[in-house]
Amino acid sequence: MAKGMILAAGQGTRVRPLTTNLPKPMVPILGKPVLEYLIEHLARYGVDEIMINVAFNHYKIEDYFGDGHRWGVSIGYSYEGVREHGEIVPRPLGSAGGMRKIQDFSGFFDETTLVLCGDAIIDLDIRAALDEHRHKGALASVVTLDVPRDQVQNYGVVVADDAGRVQSFQEKPRPAEARSTLASTGIYIFEPEVVDLIPPGRAFDIGSELFPLLVQKELPFFAQKRFFNWIDIGRLTDYWSVLQRVLRGEIAQMDMPGREVKPGVWVGLNTSIAWESVQIVGPVHIGSGVRIDPGASVIGPTWIGHGSHLRAGARVERSILFEYTRIGEGQRFTDKIVSPQYCVDRTGETRYVGEDTTTLRWGDARG
Repeated sequence: MAKGMILAAGQGTRVRPLTTNLPKPMVPILGKPVLEYLIEHLARYGVDEIMINVAFNHYKIEDYFGDGHRWGVSIGYSYEGVREHGEIVPRPLGSAGGMRKIQDFSGFFDETTLVLCGDAIIDLDIRAALDEHRHKGALASVVTLDVPRDQVQNYGVVVADDAGRVQSFQEKPRPAEARSTLASTGIYIFEPEVVDLIPPGRAFDIGSELFPLLVQKELPFFAQKRFFNWIDIGRLTDYWSVLQRVLRGEIAQMDMPGREVKPGVWVGLNTSIAWESVQIVGPVHIGSGVRIDPGASVIGPTWIGHGSHLRAGARVERSILFEYTRIGEGQRFTDKIVSPQYCVDRTGETRYVGEDTTTLRWGDARG
């Protein structure tokens, strides 16, 4: 089939504060890390040798996935860091530089390799993508999605001829200046010869450096135009909107955990909910160990992480509560991502506990 590589060494600065103590690929969707969905998808297509490059908070990825046997795959890791003043500190080598480091160390890339960014959930037909890559005799392929012209400024745009051969790139062009509406999805297929072109021992990026090099050398480099779900959480605002779509059931392969106790309301084990005196309007997921006091309201689409507590009269609407979040008596949250440490609105504005004691006292450690 092919080997797999998942890029997971970035710091995820555009998704802070979700990534303050968590690698971006470990950000949860329906209680599962984004990276887990990717590994499951690769396994579904028989891609069972997977390398993951890691850097910031790398142990959280390695501890969760281990050697991959729970998913029926073999997973290896490549840590990107340097020794400074006696300590090993993370220093990512860029998306392409990380591949070259692995190749110089072990020669892992000895056959066709599918490369995925670790911050999006996909349902790409991998077999069809590999077949097209091989049929065209490509050394490199980039999988693209056609996006509306008024959205091109959010993406790296690929310009290709009628045969799909890549001509050039535009990074987040203004709609009037875009020469294409094909957005790069961060999904690539490479033959081993491509990895040999990456300079060793330094940071090197796939999109901004390797791709122009392939075009300059006039190598067989093609864009594939495919139709599939690409659920990207590149920015903090994406995370809120993705969760809303998932909770509304718009993403086919996403199954809600827990037991559906009434239409659109899923509940985990060991919950304490005053059903006779609370208002719960689905779609809502309530995790295990959650307590909802009398007079509280939960209006979907809403996710309530396990161990959370809504006190009397609290109201949570179209929001995501991370694990062990306490909402104070009578407090109201609409269109928010809330954790025990911070609250983020749908535009990405973040406030931390303690900044404003009149509005941010949404709970206390006693539950």
